[in-house]
Amino acid sequence: MKFLDQAKLYVKAGDGGAGCVSFRREKFIEFGGPDGGNGGRGGHVILQATHNLNTLIDYRYQQHFKAKRGTGGAGQNRTGAGGDDILLRVPVGTQIYAEDNQTLLYDLTRAGEEFVVARGGEGGLGNAHFKSSTNRAPRKSTKGEPAEEKTIWLRLKLIADVGIIGQPNAGKSTFLATVTHARPKIGNYPFTTLNPQLGVATIDQTEFVIADLPGLIEGAHEGVGLGDRFLGHAERCGVLLHLLDGGQSPQDLAKAYVAVRREIEAYGHGLETKYEVLVLNKSDLMSPGDTERKRRAVAEVSGVNAMMMSGEQGDNVEQVLRALSAALAQWRSEHPPTVVADTEAVRAQERREEPEGLPTERGWAP
Repeated sequence: MKFLDQAKLYVKAGDGGAGCVSFRREKFIEFGGPDGGNGGRGGHVILQATHNLNTLIDYRYQQHFKAKRGTGGAGQNRTGAGGDDILLRVPVGTQIYAEDNQTLLYDLTRAGEEFVVARGGEGGLGNAHFKSSTNRAPRKSTKGEPAEEKTIWLRLKLIADVGIIGQPNAGKSTFLATVTHARPKIGNYPFTTLNPQLGVATIDQTEFVIADLPGLIEGAHEGVGLGDRFLGHAERCGVLLHLLDGGQSPQDLAKAYVAVRREIEAYGHGLETKYEVLVLNKSDLMSPGDTERKRRAVAEVSGVNAMMMSGEQGDNVEQVLRALSAALAQWRSEHPPTVVADTEAVRAQERREEPEGLPTERGWAP
């Protein structure tokens, strides 16, 4: 399934039905009086969050949605039928923005949660409504109210406990495939991962959701390489797993760490305050002497001793998972979560996914 994390929609609710002017006409009843019914309410346009989706691809080819208008009132005090609502299903974690793509309207963070994005117009009043002691035969009715119509943006931010960050080709997808049942595309070249992937990791009877994010490059916070979109998926994570490519020289490792941290701090939105577990990956490619030099170079710029790991060989993977579990527990104790990752939903998605082949197109809207 193609991945799309942003979509632009035009939605229009249904107008209200018109009220009716009618009088009771019946044998032997000379002055039947008004009996015009009210018009029906127009249909709403409703967004509903569901765990059965993890992409907005359904809204790539259809962006216009119009609900039905209410039916007009009729004689014998019959109220018109209401227009049918339109229910648009989106993944959990979808944010709804106004046309300017800056004003947040609502954040759908729980399965089954709904938001009425466009309200249908109320039905008009029939002439029976205007009957009074001084006006026994009103010939007045009102039209139905016009419905709301607007252009909105949908922006998906995946809900995960841990986000894997780093430069391209640092071994992020390999680590995710090693510790979860997810099957991301893996290759020995940069930008193998073109969209985020989710998986559930288990260590010491503790489960948490890990998100593999595409690699970050210089200028990511400004949108270079769609980096701002990728960083947005990390906003809901409590812990960041920062992977460094151990195959690089000590100087390049230090530069890589500084470059990624600079992008995170420039992006903001709370990413710079999240817990970070720093790991030097691909330890199987390093000699003991290289390991010490590279750890020292990274420690000079980060201030912490990086953990060593080989995601491909599985060396020290359990230790890294325990460090992530401990950091996540500490984060949750200090920051009560407003959004909780659903491990069962991610597991179900893992079972549905097949190993990816070569992509035929980029999985996001141009």
